[in-house]
Amino acid sequence: MSDTISSAPAASHRSIRSAAIPLAALCLAFFVEMVDNTLLTIALPTIARDLGSGTTALQWVTGAYSLTFGGLLLTAGAAADRLGRRRVLLTGLTAFGLISLCAIAVSTAGELIALRAVLGLAAAMMAPVTMSLVFRLFDDEALRMRAITIVMVVGMSGFVLGPLLGGTALTHVGWEWLLVVNAPIALVAWIGVRLGVPEDHPDDLTHDALDLPGALLSIAAIGLACYTLTSGVEHGWLSVATIGSALGAVAAAVAFVRHERRTAAPMLDLRLFSSGTVRGAAIAQIGTSIAMAGVLFGLILHFQYAYGWSPVRAGLANLPLIVTMIAATPLSEWFARRFGHRVACLIGAGLLAGALAGLAWGVEHGYPAIAVAMVVMTIGLRTVMTICAVALVSAMPANRTSVGAALNDTAQEVGTSVGTAIIGTLIAVLVTSQLPAGTWSGELVASFFHGERIAYAALAVVVGLVAAGGALTLTDSRATDEVR
Repeated sequence: MSDTISSAPAASHRSIRSAAIPLAALCLAFFVEMVDNTLLTIALPTIARDLGSGTTALQWVTGAYSLTFGGLLLTAGAAADRLGRRRVLLTGLTAFGLISLCAIAVSTAGELIALRAVLGLAAAMMAPVTMSLVFRLFDDEALRMRAITIVMVVGMSGFVLGPLLGGTALTHVGWEWLLVVNAPIALVAWIGVRLGVPEDHPDDLTHDALDLPGALLSIAAIGLACYTLTSGVEHGWLSVATIGSALGAVAAAVAFVRHERRTAAPMLDLRLFSSGTVRGAAIAQIGTSIAMAGVLFGLILHFQYAYGWSPVRAGLANLPLIVTMIAATPLSEWFARRFGHRVACLIGAGLLAGALAGLAWGVEHGYPAIAVAMVVMTIGLRTVMTICAVALVSAMPANRTSVGAALNDTAQEVGTSVGTAIIGTLIAVLVTSQLPAGTWSGELVASFFHGERIAYAALAVVVGLVAAGGALTLTDSRATDEVR
């Protein structure tokens, strides 16, 4: 653990400006996979009408991407640390662009879910590699941290920009083109990475054999755990499918831990979790993503169904998230410098829980109340996500940076799946499992508001406990690097 990324070989760039081309390419690669997380959320009502989908199917339209993405991140990160990070990123961008083109042939909800699942696989090859390559561009620690902040802001902006971009596009094209547009973006990113990012040096990679059993067990554990949440509402919480998937997830997780402790070349060295920085950052990231995914999924339905807004107006309603994501950077950095990582993340966790509790009240009090809650939530997200991402990757050995970034992204994607599943499940149970077309009746709107109140109140408790629990294990460091 002493050989952190700060000891990696020096890079050639001595300023952000000199690294503009490769940094822009990496930002674009991260942006396209993050925006695809939420791009279709604005189109869920349209997809439901076109494909005859119910609430559970809509959960899988968004959840299938997060499921395969989160399940395969650790495997992709481990492969990149062995095969070459640049090579894996270029392969992922190629696959992402080509698979996106297949959206024009989709005609059923099942086909769309399958397409999203495969896209998640390609995206898993991109996200962790992007983060680790950013560190390679610079030898100066301050520049590395500044570059990571830029990439994080671009990525998180993509996550919340998805509904706005999608809503605007839906006024002119069908929802299928929201996926097809990924292809030219991926192509531009591919060219930038190919020309601007140098190939991996052999000494910068690990030569351990790829832990295939560990990869399969991690995929099974994460996949079955996420499926259990959706299966509960679709088949019943005491059904064979739900109980079987829950038991399978526990068994796979136990087997993964036992295997990783015994194998000579583990995919994820569990000794890393002896560091409070690694353990706490991962846990806190789960909490932030539960909040973001749950709120985005719920509010898209709220704006378009309960309010009857158009996709464009519903997308514009997310502007408080986007503006605050960018504007909150100085405030989150001030929190870290003034109070240290632990207290700053606790403040962020408190803002998240408070904002979700505010949403539980605000859904019946109009858009201004919702917008204020969105601003407060985004300040909390910005603070916790950036501090934890930088701290976690900085704590990893030099030849394990992709796994470190993958662990960060895995935590976020698990949180995304859980957040979407919680909101979708509660709405299906408390309101309706089949979203009706057209204008909702007053009775159904009132029922929806009641379901939202319970759902956001539940999220406030879950997110507050998870994010604060993770923050408590961080250090009091006011610097950008946790481990020396």
